Amino acid sequence: MKSPDLASLTFDERGLIVAVAQDRATGTVLMVAYMDRDALARTVETGEAHFWSRSRQALWHKGATSGNVLHVEEVEADCDADALLVSVHPSGPACHTGQRACFAQPVTIIDQLDATLRERQAQRPEGSYSASLFDGGRAAILRKVGEEAVEVLLAGAQESDEALTNEVADLWFHTGVLLRERGLSLAGVLEVLAERHRKLSPLR
Repeated sequence: MKSPDLASLTFDERGLIVAVAQDRATGTVLMVAYMDRDALARTVETGEAHFWSRSRQALWHKGATSGNVLHVEEVEADCDADALLVSVHPSGPACHTGQRACFAQPVTIIDQLDATLRERQAQRPEGSYSASLFDGGRAAILRKVGEEAVEVLLAGAQESDEALTNEVADLWFHTGVLLRERGLSLAGVLEVLAERHRKLSPLR
């Protein structure tokens, strides 16, 4: 695991440093906590996130009770060496409330799109293009994905860079609708890509 040298880090007067846990695959910020030197050392040693609980004044192995462990891929210090970005693969919800993240509103564009598609599928608001796709059923969605795939091929062969990126965006959107119709998500696709990247990494 890539991690900063303890000696290079700046801990506060309590011996703590801010640690931001981020989903490696999607970029979603899952939670913010603190580490002391021991928590960071345990994180690097075990490959699972450990923090310092300020309320309990004790070392905290995230997920030790719930099973929702954060598997750590990399720990990176910021430019001032006084904050850490902990890139993780979560095994379940990161928040104690049972939510995926401790921040209620989705931040990344993938999370926002997934949330919007879930809402459109459930509510079917009048005038919504996404809702009309869900109303058409899986066969209609599949046809639309096929059409968009052909448009990507045509743009890739003979159109501008801008046209190609626009067509790929259309294809991603419509595949997102298909995934949601199947009860899946775009985030799940990113997790598959992240897992493939881990297996192909020359450092592993």
